[in-house]
Amino acid sequence: MRVLKLHPWHITPDQAILYQKRLAQYISFLPNFTQIKIIAGVDASYKNQLIIGGIAILNYPDLRLLDYYYEIDTANFPYISGLLTFREGPVILTLMQKIKWNPDLIFFDGQGIAHPRKMGIATHLGLLLGRPTIGCAKSALIGTYVLPGERKGSYSLLLHKGSVIGAVVRTQDKLKPVFVSPGHFINLEKSIELTLSCATCYRLPEPIRQAHILVQEVKRSI
Repeated sequence: MRVLKLHPWHITPDQAILYQKRLAQYISFLPNFTQIKIIAGVDASYKNQLIIGGIAILNYPDLRLLDYYYEIDTANFPYISGLLTFREGPVILTLMQKIKWNPDLIFFDGQGIAHPRKMGIATHLGLLLGRPTIGCAKSALIGTYVLPGERKGSYSLLLHKGSVIGAVVRTQDKLKPVFVSPGHFINLEKSIELTLSCATCYRLPEPIRQAHILVQEVKRSI
């Protein structure tokens, strides 16, 4: 996969924030796909100073696992809330350049625009990859909400400063909801729809769940 070089990675936190603000003007909520056949999920995990990035490639809509890849690198940026991409982005982009697939849509275990500067990892890497992306996180970074109903498919809006930045989505009956927000080249309505279509028997949508299984297996082996 081709990766756009829109900024350097070895920068200070203050510089990182400036780049996020500049990139935010290029976010598009217009879906740039007509159909989805190949879908991917991305997750990352840590072991000491190592970052393990993993991607699972699935067929859509049957969600059959087709392939998976992983990459291991050293963490070279501090953990700072709101700047996760500058810590995990390099290893994930190295991973993306290795894969032979061209997924029509990529799920990220993290935020999309539900971020103080609208630049969660799904949005940020969506811009660098030029691909439709969805952020699906296990907790909220910012925003206020009321809990949705307890049935699968129920959702409520995630709000920040009077604007809708995502949705709190119940992917399975009575399980904790996930926090869904558009990344890039997709709108919120389609993000919710696709998240639910990929939620089979578990809380996490299957592409992210498979990527999570992969990185945990690699983590145990190193």
